[in-house]
Amino acid sequence: MFVKGLKCRECGRKYPKEPIFVCEWCFGPLEVEYDYSAIKKVFSQKELEKRPPNIWRYRELLPIDGEPVCGLNTGFTPLFSAQNLAQALGIKKCYIKDDSVNHPTLSFKDRVVAVALSKAREFGFKTVACASTGNLANSVASQSRASGFDCYVFVPYDLETSKILSSLIYGVNLVAVYGNYDEVNRLCAEIAMTFRWAFVNVNLRPYYAEGSKTYGFEIADQLGFRAPQNIVIPAASGSLVTKIYKGLAEFYQLGLIPEFKTRFFIAQAEGCAPIVNAFKEGANIIKPVKPKTIAKSIAIGNPADGVYALEIVRKTGGYAEAVSDEEVIEGIKLLAETEGVFTETAGGVTVAVTKKLIEKEILPRDEEVVICITGNGLKTQEVVVNHLKPLIRIKPNLEDFKKHIKGGE
Repeated sequence: MFVKGLKCRECGRKYPKEPIFVCEWCFGPLEVEYDYSAIKKVFSQKELEKRPPNIWRYRELLPIDGEPVCGLNTGFTPLFSAQNLAQALGIKKCYIKDDSVNHPTLSFKDRVVAVALSKAREFGFKTVACASTGNLANSVASQSRASGFDCYVFVPYDLETSKILSSLIYGVNLVAVYGNYDEVNRLCAEIAMTFRWAFVNVNLRPYYAEGSKTYGFEIADQLGFRAPQNIVIPAASGSLVTKIYKGLAEFYQLGLIPEFKTRFFIAQAEGCAPIVNAFKEGANIIKPVKPKTIAKSIAIGNPADGVYALEIVRKTGGYAEAVSDEEVIEGIKLLAETEGVFTETAGGVTVAVTKKLIEKEILPRDEEVVICITGNGLKTQEVVVNHLKPLIRIKPNLEDFKKHIKGGE
């Protein structure tokens, strides 16, 4: 509707709206280009307030021309003041943006998939596919069925059992590849060039990634049309970081928020921290790593948007930090015990990194911070099962209850 076409991030070469993702001249990634002058005439805070609470309330800033085919109940997840967590962390103000309850598959991936499948329908694709570390697989499997696509999902062979089951339940073709995510992704790029399939994160990547902007739009919308002071974001490919930034920048450009001075912080696990490593080394390139962490949903050793995420962290005055797997588990438990939110490992990474940044006095205690929770803990129960209080087993009588609970009083 308001998309002018695609544009190379590196050389600026322009392309028409097609299912392509890389510049044929410099091999740079392609990004959607909008007609902001036209959008400004019809898109306003007053208009937004009339619209339903889902991702399509920001439709002018999303890359589809026709009607969406899915995602009508996706997005507008809670942004709430986490007072107990703020007290535990020793900071003035903390918000949780909680996509662990996103519809339909309990992760932020439902946003990008809704946009990608709507665009796949416009391009006339019959089959959709993806390479995934779990959450994307669940969302493509679910939303492809609801939208009437054939579906193939490719995942690393050692993915958590709960995430495999959460894709198989939809009756799609799930393919486990003997390799890590980066090897799965390379295979999918070859398949995409061989079959006329819509790989949401390969040949539809420029459109798919735009769905992540809605996470940033909602934060500003739910804060009363302003940008937060600080935001901590888990990083896998780095795309979520770049798109939250782009979303807030677009709101500022269109006059929906008065200023945009947010500092961006990246959170990764020590077992897969290529962006953090580059930040700390002062490097401008990302050296690929071989992932070895329990945070499998963000275990991408060669992040496609890593250099762009790195650039955003530096220019906003933010920081990049990593935590151990033990700290990830403590982060999951801290969020659950203070705010009653059970997040998956990526959320544990984000909470644990926030704690570390505060302890190092990199995140000021007298400023607000938004912590991005991107997935639900029910998908990765395996990682915490041996780190919880023991189950109390009693006989069905009051005496045994007193014996075990009250110490025999």
